[in-house]
Amino acid sequence: MAEVPGKLELFLGFAKIGALGFGGVGPWARHVIVEERKWLTEREYAEVLGLGQILPGPNVGNASVMIGRGFHGLAGALLATAGLYIGPLCLLVVMSILYDAYGDLPRVAPFMEGVAAAAAGMVIGMALKMAFNLKASAQLVAVGLLAIAAVAWLRLPMLLVVAILAPLGIWISLRQARAAALAKARP
Repeated sequence: MAEVPGKLELFLGFAKIGALGFGGVGPWARHVIVEERKWLTEREYAEVLGLGQILPGPNVGNASVMIGRGFHGLAGALLATAGLYIGPLCLLVVMSILYDAYGDLPRVAPFMEGVAAAAAGMVIGMALKMAFNLKASAQLVAVGLLAIAAVAWLRLPMLLVVAILAPLGIWISLRQARAAALAKARP
């Protein structure tokens, strides 16, 4: 881990992520945690997010628990998670009241479609940025592309894709790490 934030800084950092990322916090979480605050390296964030993605629940929510706990134990996990959700919760209450009152108006549907398109683009952009910054081997890139194809085009359930491709990715990473260690050990 690159820098250890204080408890208030941890709460405020995740509050910023939650406030900026309403409708999709993934891209903002990476930006704030890795680029802006430098709390984690690109690899550390990818590892935490990867684990958060295979656990039940929201990906960044899971990551906030792990990151907060890593810095400040149970208090950090609670502070990071509370920070992440406090802004969106307040905004969601207001938005639901407004949608309840005005959701039937004809101009609301195009607004919602535009917001969804922007959110999807941000998620794709974050994924590409992470992929380029990780400098994964061709074999691991192939695993990622297989996952995209399986979910996006073949419409396979994500749990099945993770159950098959996660062990493959782990096996490839372990094999590559072992080969690198052996190469280092040779004079």
